[in-house]
Amino acid sequence: MPISKTTSMKTIQMTIDQQLLEQVDSAVNELQINRSAFIRNALHLALQALHIHKLEAQQAHGYRRWPAAAAEFAEWAPEQVWGEP
Repeated sequence: MPISKTTSMKTIQMTIDQQLLEQVDSAVNELQINRSAFIRNALHLALQALHIHKLEAQQAHGYRRWPAAAAEFAEWAPEQVWGEP
């Protein structure tokens, strides 16, 4: 996710183990970007994954709370038949 030019950037300091740093450095060399851009992108992806995880958990909770009735999808059963191969 690209950062807009109007976004206020903050400088942070972080601790990272040597092996992970070497992997990041290898990736940034391959992608021809800097560490900051790589880490920003990784954080955006992690936040998106967290959001998806929360939505999936919410959906699973809903299905546990209100499970589908046995015949709820019966009218769609014929649509699932692919026929003979």
